[in-house]
Amino acid sequence: MAKPNYQYEKRSKELAKKKKKEEKLRRKQESAHRGVEVDEFGNPIEPSQPEPGEAVAGEAVAAEPQQA
Repeated sequence: MAKPNYQYEKRSKELAKKKKKEEKLRRKQESAHRGVEVDEFGNPIEPSQPEPGEAVAGEAVAAEPQQA
């Protein structure tokens, strides 16, 4: 029976770890250019609720009634 090659297994694990780290860094850089925030898994984070008085895209802000 052939004996296991532990150095090969270790090296392949290191390469997989390095590849994953580089992919994560690339995703972070891409999202920074797009202005989209992502969590640690690369999923986009939904924007939080707007502050009172803050306009939301596609929503008109009601103007103060003018007195005559």
